[in-house]
Amino acid sequence: MAESLRGKVAVITGVGSGFAKATAELFARTDQVSLVLIDINEQALKATVDACEAAGSKVVSFVGDVTRPETFERALKETLAAFGKVDFLINYAGGAVKVAPIEEMDDAVNRKIIDLNLTSVIMSCRTFTPQFKRQGFGKIINVSSACDRRSWPGWSVYSAAKAGVNAFTKCLYTELRPHGIAVTLLVPGGSNTGFQGAAQGVNKFEWDESLAVRPEHFADMVYQACALTKGGCVSEMLVYGLAQDVSGF
Repeated sequence: MAESLRGKVAVITGVGSGFAKATAELFARTDQVSLVLIDINEQALKATVDACEAAGSKVVSFVGDVTRPETFERALKETLAAFGKVDFLINYAGGAVKVAPIEEMDDAVNRKIIDLNLTSVIMSCRTFTPQFKRQGFGKIINVSSACDRRSWPGWSVYSAAKAGVNAFTKCLYTELRPHGIAVTLLVPGGSNTGFQGAAQGVNKFEWDESLAVRPEHFADMVYQACALTKGGCVSEMLVYGLAQDVSGF
């Protein structure tokens, strides 16, 4: 059972590229969802905003660093001022930052990885949860990684942060379910997006791109999870490309 997202309001982080950009643009193109869009890259943010507005969505946007709590405080304030409610909070922002043997990972880099991927999600959910509870409805989608299921050399700190997102999201599901709030964990496999260019030591995946998972696949799955009628919740989505060998899960 699914419903149109027309009239809904979505807050999405990390919209300058990849999965988040594709999701924002799909929401706009399909149902003209009202959007609050955040990214740290002003130029990339503007490109996504322009595409969403051209598709008919009303958009509030600002440049924000998701490792800072004031970003989410501003997001909540601007969402309520513009739209009076929030239906979907989608925490895409994250990144590997650096992939290397553990002895090459200094404390500053490790902290940045944890703050960007885990602490940001916790801050976002903490900030928006009181509003969701007041409403008695809403959906939160947090993004983990195949790295929280499988182990690859050099990915230890990133994997630990994403495993934290996994555990946090599952606990949050149990906490918010009685309030009518759905919480979903999205677990993406590897995809050739801007992710590689933003991380030291991460190269483009060498595989048949016709069998690879792409941003539009994630956008479609997130749309479907958000479109479930009241009472339904996709607690976890694993979206892997056929090109990637993710065995043993």
